[in-house]
Amino acid sequence: MPLQPADATDSNPWHPFDDRLAFDFANFQFSKLQASKSNINSALDLWLAASLKAGGNIDDVPWSSAEEMYTTIDAIQEGNAPWKTITFKYNGPHPANPPKWMLETYELCARDSCCLLHLQLSSTAFKDHIDYAPYHQFKTNGDCIWSNLMSGDWAWAQADKITTDQATHGAMFVPVCSGSNKTTMTIGTGQQEYHPVYMSPGNLSNIACRLHGNAVLPVAFLPIPKGCRRHQSTPAFQQFCQQLYHACLTHIFAPLKHGMKTTEVIRCPDGHFCRAIYGLGLYIADYPEQVWLTGIVQGWCPKCDAPPENLDAPDAHCHTHEKTDFLVKYFCPDLVWSKFGIRSNVVPFTHEFPCADIHELLSPDLLHQLIKGTFKDHYVTWVNEYLVLVHGETRALEIMQDIDHWISAVPAYPGLHRFPDGQNFSQWTGDDSKALMKVYLAAISGHVLSQMVKCLSVFMDLCYLFCRNAITYSDLKRIKYELCQFQQLRDIFIETGVHKSISLPRQHALGHYFTSIVPFGSLNGLCSLITKSKHIKAVKEPWQRSSHFKALSQMVHTVTRLDKLAVLHQIYLQCGMMVGMTAASVMQSMVQPLSGMDTLLESLEVLGGDNGNWVISSISSTERGEVFYGPTDWLGSRDPLTPARYIRDSLFGLDD
Repeated sequence: MPLQPADATDSNPWHPFDDRLAFDFANFQFSKLQASKSNINSALDLWLAASLKAGGNIDDVPWSSAEEMYTTIDAIQEGNAPWKTITFKYNGPHPANPPKWMLETYELCARDSCCLLHLQLSSTAFKDHIDYAPYHQFKTNGDCIWSNLMSGDWAWAQADKITTDQATHGAMFVPVCSGSNKTTMTIGTGQQEYHPVYMSPGNLSNIACRLHGNAVLPVAFLPIPKGCRRHQSTPAFQQFCQQLYHACLTHIFAPLKHGMKTTEVIRCPDGHFCRAIYGLGLYIADYPEQVWLTGIVQGWCPKCDAPPENLDAPDAHCHTHEKTDFLVKYFCPDLVWSKFGIRSNVVPFTHEFPCADIHELLSPDLLHQLIKGTFKDHYVTWVNEYLVLVHGETRALEIMQDIDHWISAVPAYPGLHRFPDGQNFSQWTGDDSKALMKVYLAAISGHVLSQMVKCLSVFMDLCYLFCRNAITYSDLKRIKYELCQFQQLRDIFIETGVHKSISLPRQHALGHYFTSIVPFGSLNGLCSLITKSKHIKAVKEPWQRSSHFKALSQMVHTVTRLDKLAVLHQIYLQCGMMVGMTAASVMQSMVQPLSGMDTLLESLEVLGGDNGNWVISSISSTERGEVFYGPTDWLGSRDPLTPARYIRDSLFGLDD
């Protein structure tokens, strides 16, 4: 059954708005147009002027100012997951002259993660994009297929644990996936950074997560401690930053902890209620943040204990909380640091939650490790360094210019990005790096050794395999073969003297990509490509709409209003209240039901043609007399202008 507006009344189903016109105006101005307060005031003034000119009165416009419109949006009950501010402060020993960072108060701006999770799961937009239970999928030839998170072995194993407890037997497993990535709004002396944390129910499909909807929402903004250059490198400051980081994450997910042991009743996208058990799911982060999350030393692997000088060692073992606790308990901190790459003074936040180990739950980072990291930062750079090493700087620059010419000569074609100046620009995005991969091989062929070209060719094949929405068992075998080929071919960069060693964490992570597919499904659904894209709606656009001075409170207010409007719009759609254009809806609402309305409706049914009756709401099958919210509960149309025009002609005797 569709949701109904929580605060709707019999007299006004559009409450807190007056009617559809008021809602559409607010939604268009605030969400789509992103108009400023002054522009909204101007639009309201024009609306009032048009109303007065048409013989209306001043009360026809629901608001006299943008502030009044904001108050109405704030009154929406749907989609309400309010933000709260929690303060943290350094409580360690203070020296005689403590630095500024020891005295400051740090603010965590966060939502109730349990409330936000319920909001996401209750959205009817996901009714066709959710898995209520783990599953295994097979092709007709018996090959297993891994796609969404719930298709992997990890979700299956978690569900098995739930069934062993009689109190939780039969409950729906809801993994809570999250991710964080620091982003910079301005550079230079006015640098402003924000560190958002995003959250998503792991039951949603990869397609739902990639769409521009509410599948992935910001749940918190982490505090970013600032220190002078002299203090930033001190062990005390670094330890405080990491401990604050984990304390904040623990606080963010604390509301979910009760539901990890005891079932809670939640509303699902299909309108049914069920018992659920929560659990921490995959965490999306780039390598520097993975170092903080796992409490390891920079240069070590966050998932295994391979030494930094030989990260691809075949005898490496996976990190676990139990192993880390044992080492910290029985060995001195210096030995744990130097021999095992573990920070003994940092406890990962997953220690506080049942059945959660951050080493296991780290999601492969396709954007920063694979596309921008290994391809752009490593191999494109190494190719240029090889040209300088072999030909000298002058001749190398000429060859690089020729490569740029080949890249810029790519014709305009759907799916191909044009680089008018070749690679010669500084602000590279993930999309730019992916686009360069499509044209780079042909540009460098003939300028570098054939083994280098083949190495990059094999690597790109790996990228496209990893980025598939669904990966079969045959694909998995091909990935293993291509990965072995790539690890052999890349030695050419060592043999030619371009690089001394390829024991690099980002390239080493490719081996963990392969082992992550079976437990967690396709890597394309939960990776930093998604969280990075969410920065636009959650951080960048709200920041642009703020005053830029202490902007965080303004930004979260904007995010809350956008979420409320989006959820209410979805509910109106499900209730059949958004059928047709706004003008047609207003025209229908102006027509009062008359005594001959049954005859008119029968006539409209005849006008429905071969396709059957007019669609009375967004629900496919309805009966006359069933109550719906909105002006379309008694009439709707595939062509919104047709019924309004027919009503006018039939009731008022008007002809064209």
